[in-house]
Order: sequence, then structure tokens, then C-alpha cells
Amino acid sequence: MSQWIEVCLLENIVPSTGACALVGDQQVAIFRPFDDEQLFALSNIDPFASASVLSRGLIVEHDDVLWVASPLKKQRFRLSDGFCLEDAAYSVRSFPARVNNGYVQVFLGQNIPIFHS
Repeated sequence: MSQWIEVCLLENIVPSTGACALVGDQQVAIFRPFDDEQLFALSNIDPFASASVLSRGLIVEHDDVLWVASPLKKQRFRLSDGFCLEDAAYSVRSFPARVNNGYVQVFLGQNIPIFHS
């Protein structure tokens, strides 16, 4: 499946939080760090615990970069690409996300590279 999938209204995601959605067969954590239309989407599965929890993590800033800290053991995953700060081998998949006519959309096409440092 290679298409933009409509998930919810942008207003349904409170700024500075994340939300989980089943997009196709993927659990996707969608993050809205600010009170604007900037969105990030990562796999919702914390690879350290194999648990569906990343959407409940805290959005944090480290060295001027946005991350989500897992609510379980606090490993950080870069919002832009899923890179894991503590161990790159545990990086998570990222997905393109956008707002179109007030609706959050996620693209389930090709995987974006995740191993950026």
C-alpha cells in the first residue's frame, strides 16, 4: 500500500502530545509538538520493551532537536526519522505525515531511512 491515509482531524491531537492510530496494519504514533500543523509519525512500538507505547511518550528537545522519550525506560527517538539516541540498532520506522484540509494524513509508502546521526 503506497498512499496517504487519512487518520483524524488535526484538532483531535492536542499540541505537545502524541496519539496512536492503526494505519493500514501499522500502529503509528503521531506527534504534534507545537500549536501548528507540524507533525511527525513513528512506529508506536517501543523496540526495547516490544510494547505499543511511544505515542504516550514525552516530547523533549535535546541539542535543538525534537525527540520522544519512551514512557517505559526513557530512551529517546528522534521525531524526524526515528533514530534512537541511546542505541541506533533500536531505531524505529518513521512515516511522512501532513495536514490536508484539516485532516492528519500518514503515508505508508517506502520507508524513510532511519539511521541518521
